[in-house]
Amino acid sequence: MSLDANEKSRLEAAAKEIRKRTIDAIGFLGVGHIGGALSIVELLAVLYYRQMRVDPAAPRWADRDRLVLSKGHAGPTLYSALALKGFFPMEWLHTLNAGGTNLPSHCDRNRTPGIDMTTGSLGQGLSAACGIALANRIDGRKVFTFAVIGDGESDEGQVWEAAMFAKHNKLSRLIAFTDYNKMQIDGTTESVLDLGALEEKWAAFGWATARVDGHDVEAVDSAIEEAKRRAEAAESGAGAPTMIILDTIKGKGAAFCEGMVTNHNMSFTYETAKKAIAELG
Repeated sequence: MSLDANEKSRLEAAAKEIRKRTIDAIGFLGVGHIGGALSIVELLAVLYYRQMRVDPAAPRWADRDRLVLSKGHAGPTLYSALALKGFFPMEWLHTLNAGGTNLPSHCDRNRTPGIDMTTGSLGQGLSAACGIALANRIDGRKVFTFAVIGDGESDEGQVWEAAMFAKHNKLSRLIAFTDYNKMQIDGTTESVLDLGALEEKWAAFGWATARVDGHDVEAVDSAIEEAKRRAEAAESGAGAPTMIILDTIKGKGAAFCEGMVTNHNMSFTYETAKKAIAELG
């Protein structure tokens, strides 16, 4: 089902605000994983402003949907989304990675309200998401588990072990995303370790797949809706997990770093951040 104009505009506005807050938080600190943080902005806007069932007043609500941000270095974007939704005060964003902070550079479920899994050791998050999805099914909870992995992270063998596990256990309520920005810390994914036909790979592992423009909120939302419909139709236990490949641009929306290999983790001044925010309008 297509978004109506008002809903699309609402999600785009949410994405813009998340992007601004992310640039501001990292810029205030002066260094951070700006590239991979900005490439998942639209996804988190769709998840937290439309698709996920959560309650900011009860972050550990048993019947909430879960999100595992396996590429935990993109935590600042998730923190921005959570703060804007009211999980914790906006002022916390300026404590990013400071001593004693509740917002470390990589996600920590023991420190931050709304974080469902501690992540950052690449390759492990999808396995954790599999466990969460299976546990919720055993407990009889018809909730969704979402997971976000990186394309560079997909070099890790554990990702593909998790892929086999999810298919074998028919985890149809597991919906994962690959942030396919085509860059990683040491260069392009093509030059470091070519992922080849990524969509076909996931299909070969038995997953339902889709590939969309990761910066188009309507396309992202439609892919999630389709994945949910398949899951709801698979209550007999015969369903497959879903992988949605998001074609994205690393550093999207910040002219000083957009599309640059050097933006994986970079230093920049707060003045540079404020200029980028102003350019977003």
